[in-house]
Amino acid sequence: MRNLLRLCPLLLAAVLLFGTDPAFAGNRVALVIANSAYQHAPSLTNPVNDGAVMAKTLKEAGFNSVDFRHDLSALDTRRVLRDFADATRNADIAVVYYAGHGIEVEGSNYLIPVDAKLERDTDVYDEALSLDRVLVAVEPAKQLRLVILDACRDNPFGKTMKRTVAARGIGRGLAQVEPTSPNTLIAYSAKAGFTAQDGDGANSPFTVALSKHLTTPGLDVRRAFGFVRDDVLKSTGNKQEPFVYGSLGGEDVPLVPVKVTAAATVAPAPNPQADIRRDYELALQVGNKAAWAAFLAQHPDGFYASLAKLQVEKIGAEQAHAAATEKAKQAEAERDRLAALGAQKDAQAKAAADAKAAEQAQLAAQKAKEQAQQQAAAAEQQRVNLAAAAPSAAPASTASPAGTNVASLTPATAPADLSRSVQTELGRVGCFSGTADGNWSTSSQRSLSQFNRYAGTKLDVKVASTDALDAVKAKPSRVCPLVCEHGFKADGDKCTKIVCREGYAVNDDNECERKRAAKPAKPATAKRDDGDERPARQRPQAGGAAGGYGAAAGIAAAAGAGRAAGGGQVICNSTGCRPVSRGCHLEYRGGGGPGNDANAEVCR
Repeated sequence: MRNLLRLCPLLLAAVLLFGTDPAFAGNRVALVIANSAYQHAPSLTNPVNDGAVMAKTLKEAGFNSVDFRHDLSALDTRRVLRDFADATRNADIAVVYYAGHGIEVEGSNYLIPVDAKLERDTDVYDEALSLDRVLVAVEPAKQLRLVILDACRDNPFGKTMKRTVAARGIGRGLAQVEPTSPNTLIAYSAKAGFTAQDGDGANSPFTVALSKHLTTPGLDVRRAFGFVRDDVLKSTGNKQEPFVYGSLGGEDVPLVPVKVTAAATVAPAPNPQADIRRDYELALQVGNKAAWAAFLAQHPDGFYASLAKLQVEKIGAEQAHAAATEKAKQAEAERDRLAALGAQKDAQAKAAADAKAAEQAQLAAQKAKEQAQQQAAAAEQQRVNLAAAAPSAAPASTASPAGTNVASLTPATAPADLSRSVQTELGRVGCFSGTADGNWSTSSQRSLSQFNRYAGTKLDVKVASTDALDAVKAKPSRVCPLVCEHGFKADGDKCTKIVCREGYAVNDDNECERKRAAKPAKPATAKRDDGDERPARQRPQAGGAAGGYGAAAGIAAAAGAGRAAGGGQVICNSTGCRPVSRGCHLEYRGGGGPGNDANAEVCR
């Protein structure tokens, strides 16, 4: 046994001397496609530059074959993928890198060739290449299948194409994927549903970080993408977060093997914190209680254990909130049911009390969930900042670098700031017209309710939550329709006054209509009054002729009936009319006609 131990250094030296066969890396092939010169959309500046950098990086890393193509049509892309599929049959590692435009339709991702028009949403099936087609090309590789997409740009086709079906969704960025083939990784330059930045230089921040870390000798590809993520977050001010989908086994899978030399004698001691960090990031990607339970069982103490416990608390709070929301809905439905059936008052009162209690429990669960989310986000942000400052270092204690316990971190976002952010985003999508003041008032709740209606979501409108903020942020353009007053029309995102040409005016339907000429006024015509509706002076005297002094006497009699004195009264007969003498008055004696006065002058 002692002789065997003495031989160990010699065996190690032999391995170091003779174990440098390049075949250890296996057969590695790569395809790089970069599309910049789009024929029916604005050209992109960076993709061809990014493709050249990645092709050079992979060639210098010792890949057996690196095929670099740029500005391919749909037909050329299909041919290139077919040829590359032949090359991967004998490969251990196959890598496809794509830079250019990509689009998500109905949850499926498509790469857009330079000759695509995409006038309708259904054109993607004929003019674009699905991500599944790319995965078929790398599937024959034995050890690792890697697809890298720097295609999460703000896509002009999604804004102009016609919808053949109104309900068909065209997303922002690319959709989340779950590879079905084993040992397959799909890397996005930005998390699903978000867009990436091209950067200020000749290359995108994502490609710069890839060329720096991806081909580091001996570095596991998952850790390499972790370093890429840290670099991109730092260079974009935490606005862009690359993401990797898929899973690998427990063994390290580097793209480039370690080049062992005879001078190497002792391998560096492994860094336990680096292993813990890798396990933590894997659990973070899975993101469920089972993953965190497995992590805590393996690493029950330390800095990352404290972070994991916050993540567990966040998941528990989210589940409790979901359960409370469901219970509140059931209690409200039971209350409405009893009211509709006309149940007894005490049963209705009990149901109403249960519904109110369930609603209060829901609000409490909502607050607890937001607090847990904010604490977990603050702790995770501090971990990211720490990793960006020193990627190879990690604290060994439960305290943060500043000496603050992770569990007692203050929320990253105050409630007023969260409300203000939600109001701002609601205003961006056309659902909120007020001032983003952080006061979650009734108008803010109505705005979020409008968003639920037109976006098809079921967000709780009573509070401004991170769920609401994420949901509204995910919408790239207007959601709520623009409503203009009469006389105005929608012009983009604002209302403009309707101006009609001369002789036309805006009608009730908000359309310009020729003005009608004014009708001439009709002349006034006298109407014949019937019987009793005519004035007394126009009525014929009873039993007398229609004219003559009898009519005049009738007028005097009508006037005299209301007066006690004769002042102002007039008596008419065949000789003419004269004022009634002072101290006298008229009395109606009946009759009337020639030789028979109807009225008599009576004096005291």
